[in-house]
Amino acid sequence: MGWMALFTLAVGLSMDAFAVAVCKGLALQRVNWKHTALVGLWFGGFQALMPFLGFLLGVGFKDYITAVDHWIAFGLLGIIGGKMIKEALSQEEEQADASLSCKTMLLLAVATSIDALAVGITFAFLEVNILAAVLFIGVITFVLSAAGVKIGNVFGTRYKAKAEIAGGVILILLGLKILLEHLGILNF
Repeated sequence: MGWMALFTLAVGLSMDAFAVAVCKGLALQRVNWKHTALVGLWFGGFQALMPFLGFLLGVGFKDYITAVDHWIAFGLLGIIGGKMIKEALSQEEEQADASLSCKTMLLLAVATSIDALAVGITFAFLEVNILAAVLFIGVITFVLSAAGVKIGNVFGTRYKAKAEIAGGVILILLGLKILLEHLGILNF
């Protein structure tokens, strides 16, 4: 996996965290660097940890499913991307919660990084430097989440749904790219 594909994947994965960070920024009366760093560390840390755990899980099964790994990557990324788009288009209104407690942030960090666990499983079947990949994903998510807190505080939730839709589309297209490359239809 090249750096551009990894960057695209990292941005796609971070869109859930970005959207939640925007909500946090909206709920907070005043935002300072501690708020942005705390949210960025929680989300960036878990977005880095979960693909690593998924990779370790996937390596255990790699020998059994190498023949269909591209279909698994395509399916997982498609499902995750579709779920993100569905949630973005949902009419359900989420309540903004200003709490930055460990319990709240842990739950949000895990919830927004479950998709990264599935992506980590696909990493086991691809040529990926896992340490570089998870660090890169973590840093991208940290930056976007920290920015999301500030953006949410300034602009509100105007871009939340658009960010989730963009993230979902990116993940679906990346899964399609992996499938088409493996089938020899696409080569870049």
